[in-house]
Amino acid sequence: MSRRVRRTIIGITAALIAFLGTAQPASAHGFSSTVYVGVAAGDDGHISTTLKLEYDLFVVSTADFEHDDSLFRTGTAAFDAGDTSAQAAALNAHAKSAVAYVTRRFSVTSAGHACTPSRVGAFTMSRHEGVPYTDLLLDWTCRERGDAHKVRAGLFPDSESYVTGTKTIVTYDLDGRSGSAALDAAHPSFSTAQAWYERFWEFFRLGAEHLLTGIDHILFLLALIAGSRRLREIVLAATSFTLAHSVTFLLAALGLVDVPARVVEPVIALSIAVVAGWYLWRIWRQGGHAADLETEGRGHFSLDRAGWTRLGVVFCFGLVHGLGFAGALGIDEAWSWTLLWSLLVFNVGIEVVQLTLIAAVFPLLTLLRHRAPRAGLWVTGAVSAGVSAMGLIWCVERVLGI
Repeated sequence: MSRRVRRTIIGITAALIAFLGTAQPASAHGFSSTVYVGVAAGDDGHISTTLKLEYDLFVVSTADFEHDDSLFRTGTAAFDAGDTSAQAAALNAHAKSAVAYVTRRFSVTSAGHACTPSRVGAFTMSRHEGVPYTDLLLDWTCRERGDAHKVRAGLFPDSESYVTGTKTIVTYDLDGRSGSAALDAAHPSFSTAQAWYERFWEFFRLGAEHLLTGIDHILFLLALIAGSRRLREIVLAATSFTLAHSVTFLLAALGLVDVPARVVEPVIALSIAVVAGWYLWRIWRQGGHAADLETEGRGHFSLDRAGWTRLGVVFCFGLVHGLGFAGALGIDEAWSWTLLWSLLVFNVGIEVVQLTLIAAVFPLLTLLRHRAPRAGLWVTGAVSAGVSAMGLIWCVERVLGI
């Protein structure tokens, strides 16, 4: 392979990694928000909704769009002090502004007519993933009773520029039906008459979008692909990763595991660096034979010792990534079995995207390795080096809170 071709390959690869690096990995976790809503039948045909909203975001958005500077001063001071009593007091002192912000962006309708909301009780505080949330109970009076109700959510939209990709996770027990729904800007509403497969599709789509927009998870998968020597190795690695993150995802959904995001996120970044660095170490040790199997294994999996060791490492890191996926939906307490199944469908959406990316990238990499072994080595080495560097940078940033 000529020096010019080699430089071109390295340049293209570096540009790709740099492009991916400019998309902040934290955007999938740190600069998005999740709203939690419970909907149930109330007394006398009323509808009861409980909304859980990220406190500091709620204060800033309400103060800005309801022109309430006093709420901003008292609310942010209480947040900075970590005083939950003061946080609740700030919202209760400015309940008119806070409720107005919510009801302009969240609604319930029955038989095509908007229901009228009223606040019940005071604002209270809770925590999700170590983040302060405020709880608001609203009672909705519907002048027309229909067989189904429609819920629409548009809280904290991208246009407010504070966060991007806000998700609203709804659980409901209403109209003789129970279930869950995932709402976002592209799909802001749902009806209780919605079929089960429509609800599951929402979570499947949400899982697929989460992986596609989570650059750190994409780079982890890219590191797996670059370092895999055979199709069976990458398939087994991806399956191991899926099984692992499904385990912790399930445990988190059942409320059995709760690890703070400040621990999970740096480890996810470190896992990217380690998996990519593993292949670089093989190149350093074996040079052009880095893609060779040491010995052909026996049995259906046919992995050598290095392959099995790598599989174990991937599984362990998959457990941590599962906590990251759970954190993306704020899963830190036991919910209904209906929601649990929906969240598992979210996980299936992640897996389908993984397999699709493998099917698209790995055959091209295999062809390159077969036709031009040195070029294949340079490309996979450059990709692994770039991914490992980004993982280390992100790990340091997340540890330091940058």
